[in-house]
Amino acid sequence: MNKKQRKIYDAIFREPMTNNILWDDVITLIKAIGGTATEEDNRGVRFDVNKLSLNIHSPHPQKQLKRYQIKAIREFLFKARINP
Repeated sequence: MNKKQRKIYDAIFREPMTNNILWDDVITLIKAIGGTATEEDNRGVRFDVNKLSLNIHSPHPQKQLKRYQIKAIREFLFKARINP
C-alpha cells in the first residue's frame, strides 16, 4: 500500500466522517490490499477481500462516496481484518 492508498484507508475510518473520498480511489485501495473489484450489472461493484464480499453501487452522478457507502466499506474492511 502506497502513501495515497494509506490516506484513503485513514479517511474511511476518520471520525467525523469525511465527504471527499473518491470512488476510483477506493477501487485502487481494494486492489492494493490484495482484493478484487468486479463490475456487476446496474452500476454495482463487488469487492472481494479475504474470502469476504461486498456488493455496492457506485456513486452517481458525482464521484464522491456517500455516507452510507463509506460506512459499508468501513465495516467490510473491518470484517476482512484489513489493518495496514
